[in-house]
Amino acid sequence: MPDRLPSLTALRAFEAAARHMSFAKAAEELSVTPAALSFQIKSLEETLGQPLFLRLNRAVKLTEAGRTLAPGTSEGFDRLTAAWRAARRLQDSTALNVTAGPAFTAKWLAPRLYEFAHAHPEIDLRFSATLRMLDFDVDEVDVAIRFGYGPDEGLWSIPLNPGEWVTPVMTPELAEQYPTPASLRDAPLMFDDSIAFLRPACDWPAWFRAVGIDFTPTHGPHFSQADHAVDAALSGAGIVLGRRAMVVKDLHEGRLVAPYKIAIESKAHFRFLCRLGTEDRPQIAAFREWILAEIDKTASVHDQLTLIPVEDIPAP
Repeated sequence: MPDRLPSLTALRAFEAAARHMSFAKAAEELSVTPAALSFQIKSLEETLGQPLFLRLNRAVKLTEAGRTLAPGTSEGFDRLTAAWRAARRLQDSTALNVTAGPAFTAKWLAPRLYEFAHAHPEIDLRFSATLRMLDFDVDEVDVAIRFGYGPDEGLWSIPLNPGEWVTPVMTPELAEQYPTPASLRDAPLMFDDSIAFLRPACDWPAWFRAVGIDFTPTHGPHFSQADHAVDAALSGAGIVLGRRAMVVKDLHEGRLVAPYKIAIESKAHFRFLCRLGTEDRPQIAAFREWILAEIDKTASVHDQLTLIPVEDIPAP
């Protein structure tokens, strides 16, 4: 049996009809008459040599051949559509679609965007702040900022920091009340659960072990988003293990302080990702260089801390 494909027009008619389970709705989507759509499907069935639909009085139903053909046809047209959109985007040197987590967007990107917009008025920056792993083709993403361990197979990737560290952060007023790590036993501690997936754990017990204290706090508010935990700390509600990316600007500008100078560092890190071959597109390169320059502006905060790899901290 020859493997020559039938016409894309006939396959598109079948795909739409199978998705809607209605010739009329498929014809409306494709802007053709029901008769024209029915003709395309009939020609496809003749080429295949067997029916794809059972025509009932007021409905259609896929045959076994139709059920076999439908998933691959739908996936094929999705991939074609994504590839076509990606090819068209190559002509656009002004739009830049970026996805990042909500906390990183709120605490790192958003407060700095004025500078990028001022330096690059020609770039139309669009953000999708989500924890869902967006697809570069299907979701029309140009750049992703992702946190974790990787690997990022099939993508162009550079680290935005060697590793993420955490250290207790608080308002200057709270720092006066709790001058030593030992005094934190009586402090209002808060928990950022967004990094609970890190292994080994970068949590309060690990930090206390890093400074030689055997203490496991059990009470205090828990936050599923890092930016919410940092906002609570900024309000003076308590002390949180602040993640570098989420607190570095507030530390640099004095709204928060890290008085104990000991941070624990994870191998998990933020990465700048894009499709292979697109890393030198003007808007992507400009955004990447801007991010790296912004990171350099607050590098002094990193230098003021003693970093202890979490892998080197004794187990409980």
